[in-house]
Amino acid sequence: MTDAYEEWSQARFCVGNGRLSVVLPVYNLGSTIAANLREIAALYADKGLRAELIPVDDGSSDNTSAALLDVAQAYADERATVVIRPVLLDRNGGKGAALRAGFEAATGDYVLLLDGDLDINPSQTGRFFAEMCAKGADIVVGSKRHPESVVQYPWHRRIVSWAYFTLVRLAIGLPITDTQTGMKLFKRGVLGEALGRMLVKTYAFDLELLAIAHQRGARIAEAPVVIHFGNKFGALKPATVKAMALDSLAVFYRLRMLDYYASRTIPPPLGHEPLVSVVIACPRASAVLEECLEGLSAQTYRHFEVIVLPDGPEPGLEAGGRVRVIPTGKVRPAEKRNVGLAAAKGEIVAFIDDDAYPDAHWLEYAVREFGDPTVGAVGGPGVTPPGDGFLARIGGRVYDNFLVSGNYRYRYKAGGICRDVDDYPSCNLLVRKSILDRIKGYRTDFWPGEDTLLCKDILETGARIYYNPWVVVYHHRRPLFGPHLRQLGRYAFHRGYFVKRYPSNSLHLAYFVPSLFVLYLAVLAACVWFLPAWARVAGVVPLGFYLALVALTTFSVNPLVWALTLAGVVATHVVYGVRFLCGLLAKKAPCEFIGKDHA
Repeated sequence: MTDAYEEWSQARFCVGNGRLSVVLPVYNLGSTIAANLREIAALYADKGLRAELIPVDDGSSDNTSAALLDVAQAYADERATVVIRPVLLDRNGGKGAALRAGFEAATGDYVLLLDGDLDINPSQTGRFFAEMCAKGADIVVGSKRHPESVVQYPWHRRIVSWAYFTLVRLAIGLPITDTQTGMKLFKRGVLGEALGRMLVKTYAFDLELLAIAHQRGARIAEAPVVIHFGNKFGALKPATVKAMALDSLAVFYRLRMLDYYASRTIPPPLGHEPLVSVVIACPRASAVLEECLEGLSAQTYRHFEVIVLPDGPEPGLEAGGRVRVIPTGKVRPAEKRNVGLAAAKGEIVAFIDDDAYPDAHWLEYAVREFGDPTVGAVGGPGVTPPGDGFLARIGGRVYDNFLVSGNYRYRYKAGGICRDVDDYPSCNLLVRKSILDRIKGYRTDFWPGEDTLLCKDILETGARIYYNPWVVVYHHRRPLFGPHLRQLGRYAFHRGYFVKRYPSNSLHLAYFVPSLFVLYLAVLAACVWFLPAWARVAGVVPLGFYLALVALTTFSVNPLVWALTLAGVVATHVVYGVRFLCGLLAKKAPCEFIGKDHA
């Protein structure tokens, strides 16, 4: 192999007059990150390698952000060999989200992914470029199993690493011996193509990234690394191992079973930044509305306006900057949103509830999808906020449960795949204004259910409604049991009513299943005492199987959480089933006005 001088010469030649973009995800490294960045900067300056260091603070709870901003001031001179450009994320979103944010900020033709704790020495950068040039590779990954690697690695880490590598090699078929080592060099175009198709945000991020790139024809080479890991046990907690295993299985399923990564198309760039009008229907000023507005103020996409629609003038709610306040009177959400639509100046109208707040990249990721002219609307998951109260989080667990939401879990849980949908709630829905003008906005004769009718009208224009799991808002849940079941009952009634009146996006078998369960319970209760013993047992067996399945899917090590979630799932099935039947049999749906439980 070439000597060190030639390796760094190749690195300088490849980077040229540009810069190597070094993306470093960091979390709670306030005590060490400044020194680590200075060490990297000194190394590259000494080698004459032009670089931009992009540390991404993934919502740290310590002083990491302050340390990054402080050290960046000393490396802000664009004429210098090395500059530091930190990216600060408000909330912890996982390694995938951090690296994606770092890539968005990167300007170089080559991107080096490097762990911020410097367990791997960046002095190996030259060797990575040498391997890339010698083997004509698009990606070079550090490998602990490379014969020239020097690895100080605890035995328990070696065992887990070997087991994981074996499974990955068999299931995914990558032509490399290591996926998890935290140093990887990419050509920008290859990394961008892969990132645009990625879904994993946490532990299996590296695996998915390399699997996508390999499937799309990228050439991958390996380079030796020097790792001094010490005695860290770090992320090898049981919950972490479980999460990584599930994420890895999901990558295998999408790659081998669905062929998702090959079929996922990246929309072309829009060529301009469309103005987005964010419309928020609300009864009054509130703490949750303030939280929503704070989330909007932190958006990475900046070309937007906000239209807030309270019932009346609110002393605590002031217009200014991007925000306009338009009192509407005490009307239903659909009527409020139509008022906002009439005032909207944007090319895209983004609807969000006042009791939801957006991820910092909400608008950025959503707007990209409109580069596809066939996409008329975009939605994303409404995730239960981590700060919700105990019973509200239990309500979120109920919605997350597969037996409750089935194939519609993507509405409530981050993750899943990009897909076309036929119905999506307005707590997280962005629509082209031209389409909204064409269909004359929301129907105002139903509440709830106006979302379903809006989506039906959008689809009838020939446009698509597209779901992207990265377009995240955090939607506060109704706590168990009363508020949760009241809201659910209203939804179920209107779904049952729409099945017969507007079947195009409501006539799905999944909506009937809870009602079939309720009918089974009614028949069982009415007949069980009149049946012979063997028939009673046969009749009760399905109920026992159902309860066992609910217990399995709601399991928690906390017995109170487990018991409440189990009871919540059963109550949800019963209430939904009964109210769906009421709607199905009703001659007319009530038009309710807003009460305290308005959303």
